Amino acid sequence: MTSAMNHRVGSIIFGIIVGLAVAAWSYQWLANPERKLAREQQENAVQLSRTLLISKLQLTGPELVDPLAPQRKVGKVYVYPSQGGWEVSGFYRRSEDDPWHAYLMLIDSDDLLRSLKVRDESEHLAAMAAADPTLEVLP
Repeated sequence: MTSAMNHRVGSIIFGIIVGLAVAAWSYQWLANPERKLAREQQENAVQLSRTLLISKLQLTGPELVDPLAPQRKVGKVYVYPSQGGWEVSGFYRRSEDDPWHAYLMLIDSDDLLRSLKVRDESEHLAAMAAADPTLEVLP
């Protein structure tokens, strides 16, 4: 009985130690201020990308799918840090009758639009792209 009792006590102590270690690691991971700061920077980049997209393409009342408003039925969206700036991808459409159009945007560290690629067959956007080197319209 003594050896079985020792094994049981050892198992309980081991379980408590592992549980406390996992709880401490989880708390540190969740409370990490660097993670929160990175998330805030990502959110700011996506908010800026929304503003830049709407103004560059002269959209009125668009529907947007981006990292802050993902919709798996439409497609995957991303926000990545890139050489002092951000790369943001997503989708937009002008109305419910319009198909979803993919976009990829590069924003520099000064919050300026470096490039915007959109998949859209709009003749208006194609004409805009001919005069604007930061805009590329793909069919």
